[in-house]
Amino acid sequence: MNLQISGHHIEVTPALREYVENKLDPVIRHFDKVTGVNVVLSVEKLKQKAEVTVHVPGKDMHAEESGDDLYAAIDALFDKLDRQVQKYKQKVQDHHRGDKPGLIAADE
Repeated sequence: MNLQISGHHIEVTPALREYVENKLDPVIRHFDKVTGVNVVLSVEKLKQKAEVTVHVPGKDMHAEESGDDLYAAIDALFDKLDRQVQKYKQKVQDHHRGDKPGLIAADE
């Protein structure tokens, strides 16, 4: 898995990098077929913004969150991403999706 963490108008400190990696671990545990992750942390005036794009076979998932505190934005971002990954995993594992209910012939 490729993990790329970059900053836009902000320096990505080792503490920020470690925090993002720790938040990413549960997401990877839920769906182990992740091929790449791009995280962009940015500052726009007084807003702290975090964006993530997760590459999985057949789909790219994107989430973004902004707030006054960068760590709170990262928390909310990975909560959002975790829900997306779980929903996608459920969709992929649902083997009976699209099957029509069986028709019962009435003998009268």
